[in-house]
Amino acid sequence: MILLQVNQLQKYYGADLILSNIKLELQTRDRAALVGRNGAGKSTLLKIIAGQLSHDGGDIIKPKEVTIGYLAQNTGLESNLSIWEEMITVFEPLQLMEKSLRRLENQMADPSMLGDNTRYERVLKEYDELQVKFKEQGGYQYEADIRSVLHGLNFRESSLLISSLSGGQKTRLALGKLLLTKPDILILDEPTNHLDIETLSWLEQYLQSYDGAILIVSHDRYFLDKVVTQVYEVSRKKIQRFPGNYSSYLDQKAANYERDMKLFEKQQQEVANLQDFIQRNLARASTTKRAQSRRKKLEKMETMDRPLGDEKSATFSFEIEKQSGNDVLMVDSLAVGYDGEKVSDAITFRAYKGESIALVGPNGIGKSTLLKTVIKKLPALAGAIQYGTNLSIGYYDQEQAELTSNKRVLNELWDDYPLKSEKEIRTVLGNFLFSGDDVLKIVSTLSGGEKARLALAKLMLEKANVLILDEPTNHLDLDSKEVLENALIDYPGTILFVSHDRYFINRIATKVLELSREGSTEYLGDYDYYLEKKLEKEELEALALAASVKKAADVEAKEKNKYQQDKDSKRLERQRKRKLDGIELRIEELEEQISVYEQQLCAPEIFQDHEKVLEINLKSEKAKIELEQLMEEWAELAE
Repeated sequence: MILLQVNQLQKYYGADLILSNIKLELQTRDRAALVGRNGAGKSTLLKIIAGQLSHDGGDIIKPKEVTIGYLAQNTGLESNLSIWEEMITVFEPLQLMEKSLRRLENQMADPSMLGDNTRYERVLKEYDELQVKFKEQGGYQYEADIRSVLHGLNFRESSLLISSLSGGQKTRLALGKLLLTKPDILILDEPTNHLDIETLSWLEQYLQSYDGAILIVSHDRYFLDKVVTQVYEVSRKKIQRFPGNYSSYLDQKAANYERDMKLFEKQQQEVANLQDFIQRNLARASTTKRAQSRRKKLEKMETMDRPLGDEKSATFSFEIEKQSGNDVLMVDSLAVGYDGEKVSDAITFRAYKGESIALVGPNGIGKSTLLKTVIKKLPALAGAIQYGTNLSIGYYDQEQAELTSNKRVLNELWDDYPLKSEKEIRTVLGNFLFSGDDVLKIVSTLSGGEKARLALAKLMLEKANVLILDEPTNHLDLDSKEVLENALIDYPGTILFVSHDRYFINRIATKVLELSREGSTEYLGDYDYYLEKKLEKEELEALALAASVKKAADVEAKEKNKYQQDKDSKRLERQRKRKLDGIELRIEELEEQISVYEQQLCAPEIFQDHEKVLEINLKSEKAKIELEQLMEEWAELAE
C-alpha cells in the first residue's frame, strides 16, 4: 500500500530555491534514508512531509487514515510527569477502553441482570466486541511494550521525574514516546544522537521489525546499512533514489558516475570527429554533401552535460610541530567524577606514540569525564596519570564550548593566530567549507555541522602531537566524516577519542578501551576485533554459567538423591524392624503353642484317644514347620 507520495515539490527561502522537483514515495514497511550534505535541505524536506513547514510548489498525497510521527533533531521531551506516567499517556484510549470493560463486567455481575435476558445479551455483545477491539489494539500488552522500549533506551528507573533528566536523556525519551505511538510513517531526523552503542544496536533491531514505513536522516553508516532498504540523495536541490542500503548506494553512485562519464567522453569524441570532418570537407565539391549530412546530424544530436561529481568537500590534515616521547599516557587505578563523586573507577591503560585509542562504554559510565580528567579540566579522584615528555595536547569538545559565540568566524581563528595574514586564515576556513561571506557569520548563528568544522579548523592549527577528541563526528555529514577519518588515519601523533560511530571507530582505532562499572578492559585491535573478543568472552561466560548451573543442578540432584536414599533406607529399616518384631512375636506364640501341644500329648485322657493324638500331632508339626521358616527369616532380617 502506498502511504505517501511527494510529487514535484519545491521550496524557497526568500528568493533562494532550496528544493526543486522533489519526488519521493513510501509504501508499507519501506525503510528509506535521506542523505546529503549539511545544508542540502534534508531536515527541511522532513518538516514539509511532517506538515511542520509549507512548500511552494508540487503535491504531497497521503490517505487521511495514515498517521505520521516526526522526531526532529535534539527534540527533548518536556514534562512534569514521571517517565512511566508520561509514557502511559500514549495509551489513554486503551485505558478508557479498559475502564469501559470493567464497567460492563460490573453490569453483567449485577443480580438484576439475572431475570433480564435481553439486556444481558445486549451488554454481553457490547463486552465481546469491545474486548476484541481492545485485544487487537494491544490492550493486553501496552505496559510490556513501555517496559521494553524504556529498557532498550537504557531507562532503568521509570519513576524518575522527566524534569530531572539531562538534555540527552530527554531526547532519548522523546524517541521512546514516538516509537510507542507506532505511526504508519515514522520520520526520524538524526535519531542516533545521544545513543550509546548498546542502545544503537537495540534501535536497529526495533526498526528492522517495525510494522510501518520509516524515513530517516542519519550520519551513522553502520546504522543505515542495518536498517534501510533504499536511499534518497538530496544534492544540488534535486533528489535521486537508489535501491539498497547505504553501502549499496555508494557503489551505485560511483558506478553511475563512471558510466555517465564514459558516455559523455564518447559523445564528446564523436562530436569532435564530426566537427573535424565538416571543417575539412565542407569546401570540397566532391565531399560537401557528406559534410552537410554530418552537420545536420550534429545539429540534431542531443548533447550530454558533463556529469556532476560530488560537491566540494572539506580538505584538511592534522600535522604536529614536535614529536612526543614513546610513552604518552600511563594511567593507573584512576577514579574520575564530579564534585568528589565517582563516576568510574579502577581505570588502567597505557597510550604509546602513534596509537589511536577508542573509549567505549554505556552512556554515563564516565568516558567524557575521563577525557576532561586527562586534559586537567577535572581533578582525578584517585589513582594517577603520568604524562610523557614533549606532549602538546589538542582537545575537541563535543559541546563546542571553546567557541566564542559573539565573534565572527574569521575572528574566531584570527584572534588565536594574529601573526597569520587574513588570506592565510581565509584559506584555512575555505578548506573547511567557509567561503565568501560565510567567514563573516557570527559563531552563535552557525549550525551544528558548521560549528563542528570550525572547531576542527582551530584544532588543526594547534599542531598538537596528542589529540583528545570527544564525539568528533557529531553534527558532521557523511562526507565530512570521511574527510576527518582520512585526516586522522594520516595523523602522525597519538589519539584518544570517544565516539558512538562504529564505522568511524573501526577505521581509526588501533586499540579499544572499554569502560564498565568494574573498571577498564583493553582490546588490542579495531572495533570488529573488539566485538569478536566481546562475543567470545560472552560465550565463555555463558558456557561457564551453564557449567556452574549444571554443577549446581548435579549437586542438588545428588543431594536430593542422597536425601531420597536416606529416606528410603530409613523407611526400609523401619519396615525391617516392624517385620522383625512381628516375626519375634509370632515365634513366641508358636513356641507356646508347641509347648501346649506337647503337654496335651502327655495327658492320659489324650494319648489314649488315637484320633485326638493324631489331630494334636498334625497341629504341632504344622507349628514347628512355620516356626522353622520364621527362624530362618528372622536370621536373615537380623543380620
